[in-house]
Amino acid sequence: MPYFDTASAAELHPVARQALVAALDEGWADPARLYREGRRARLLLDAAREAAAEAVGCRPDELVFTPSGTRALHSAVAGAAAGRRRTGRHVVLSAVEHSAVLHAAEPFDTAQVGVDRTGRVDPGAFAAALRADTALACLQSANHEVGTVQPVAEVAEACRAAGVPLLVDAAQSLAWGPVDGGWSLLAGSAHKWGGPPGVGLLVVRKGTRYAPQEPADERESGRSPGFENLPAVVAAAASLRAVREGAEAEAARLSALVERIRARVPQLVPDVEVVGHERLRLPHMVTFSCLYVDGEALLTGLDRAGFSVSSGSSCTSSTLTPSHVLKAMGVLSEGNVRVSLPAGTTEEEVDRFLAVLPGVVAEVRGRLGAPAGEPGPAAAADRGEGPGEGLLVDSLGKLCPIPVIDLARVIGDVPVGGLVTVLSDDEAARLDIPAWCAMRDQEYVGERPAERGTAYVVRRRV
Repeated sequence: MPYFDTASAAELHPVARQALVAALDEGWADPARLYREGRRARLLLDAAREAAAEAVGCRPDELVFTPSGTRALHSAVAGAAAGRRRTGRHVVLSAVEHSAVLHAAEPFDTAQVGVDRTGRVDPGAFAAALRADTALACLQSANHEVGTVQPVAEVAEACRAAGVPLLVDAAQSLAWGPVDGGWSLLAGSAHKWGGPPGVGLLVVRKGTRYAPQEPADERESGRSPGFENLPAVVAAAASLRAVREGAEAEAARLSALVERIRARVPQLVPDVEVVGHERLRLPHMVTFSCLYVDGEALLTGLDRAGFSVSSGSSCTSSTLTPSHVLKAMGVLSEGNVRVSLPAGTTEEEVDRFLAVLPGVVAEVRGRLGAPAGEPGPAAAADRGEGPGEGLLVDSLGKLCPIPVIDLARVIGDVPVGGLVTVLSDDEAARLDIPAWCAMRDQEYVGERPAERGTAYVVRRRV
């Protein structure tokens, strides 16, 4: 069963497994002790730190290991902001940062910098958001949902000129290479590159003001308290070095397979939007959204067909709200599929996925009663009472993609220039109805409050 969700967690690398087992025998003692077993553990810890630092591109004494990538991000935001508390409490971050960064920044005065439809930040807009009281700036190296690579070097230069430290979330990109540019802090997560879960890393470059906000502890320079999980740390560092050795060749191979998916999916499945930058992207990741499709049903169907993939659709998340990344990009959120290929993926596996996908999408659309061909009448549509009101579609109490399907069914019932108003109380409709208009060349007029839910107004163009 092909596993196409390595962006969530990569399978444990064979080198990591070997290093983990070996370190369980040799690295069980306290590395802070001076006796023989402690010295042996200290040698393993120092070697792991040096290997990880070499891969990241920093000094070993700038890098500490944490219990997770999320913990590293929270520590970085809190520590960097505390170190510059006299400057202010203003934090600048992109609108597509990982939720861990967004949550860590909640106690501060934040400014979110928007992105274009590919999910990429404009360095000029980011620089313009920096202020005299900005304590910290945050920008991911590459997006975790769509794979778009961010202009870290340009943003880092703008931050340097403004005297603001830049924190980079490099969780998705460290397997492929170091992060360029003059960043000040960096975080990563071992399970993203084939290391064991429960190990993160935090880098604070020399000269960066930093005040740890963790419980006081002498371990890991006071930045990550608690007894080190040394076997896992050793395995994480060993696997990072191993994946880097073949990263260039594997990136070229996987990128060709991803390009095949990007090109073939719109040809095989109607009403699909491939999202993310077509060139400036991670080599192993592709994301697309299908109109008139429930994301959970689509993932379940693909799972039954033997493929494990992920989604940013609201129906697949615990919050039942649309992906903040897709929302910031202004693209369709429902029926979303993220494919992230692991090392070793074959062309035959990708071809099988492409052969299975159209049937799964068609099955889900059929169950939802999605329009096929020319749109037809819908029972929920009524003529508006005022002049120029057109059709009113009541989709209250229905989750996307049903409001979008209701809209598609009736758009042909109004003349060109006529209006359709959709009433919906699903937050995803705020994103998906405008996205449908862009995909079907219809005009999205806007939204207005309604007695219940929100009224979304669409004008027929074609």
